[in-house]
Amino acid sequence: MDDFVSIGEVTAPHGVRGEVRVWPRTDFPERFQRLERVFVRRPGRVPQELAVERARFHKGFVIVKLEGVDTRDDAETLRGALLQVPGDQVVPLPEDHYYVFQIVGLEVVDEDGRELGVVKEVLFTGANDVYVVERADGSELLLPAVKDVVLRVDVDAGRMVVRLLPGLE
Repeated sequence: MDDFVSIGEVTAPHGVRGEVRVWPRTDFPERFQRLERVFVRRPGRVPQELAVERARFHKGFVIVKLEGVDTRDDAETLRGALLQVPGDQVVPLPEDHYYVFQIVGLEVVDEDGRELGVVKEVLFTGANDVYVVERADGSELLLPAVKDVVLRVDVDAGRMVVRLLPGLE
C-alpha cells in the first residue's frame, strides 16, 4: 500500500477567510467532517501536515479550513494541492472490494499462469469498472471487473488472476 492516499484535491479558495474548496477523491466524503489532520502535497514540495479546523459540504465540494491558512491569498497557494491521509487510515472496504490505488500496478495473469501485463488504469463505466492492462508490447487489454473474469486479487502479492472469456483477448 502507498504511504499516502489522496482523498481530495484543492480546486480554489473559498471566501476570504482561508477556506479552500476541495473536490473529494473518495467514496467516503463524510470522512472530511471527522478528519483531524491531513497532509497537503504540492508538486515539487515536501508534504505538509496541517490540522483540519472544520469541514462542510457545499454544492458537491467540501469546504475545508486548515490550520495556518487564514487568508484568501494563503488559500490560493494551495490550488491544485492534494489532501492525503496515511495509507493505514483508509476506510476499510468489504471483502472482495478494492481501492483503485490497490488495483493499479497489479500483475495480471490468466488461470494458466500466463502473464498478461500490468493494470495501469481503472475506467468507471457505470455498469462495472474496467481494468486497463498494459501488455509487454505496449498494447492494452480491457478487462471488465466482474466475477466471471476476475477470479482472484492478491494485493499483498501484487497479482490478479483472470479468466479470459471469448472476445476479451
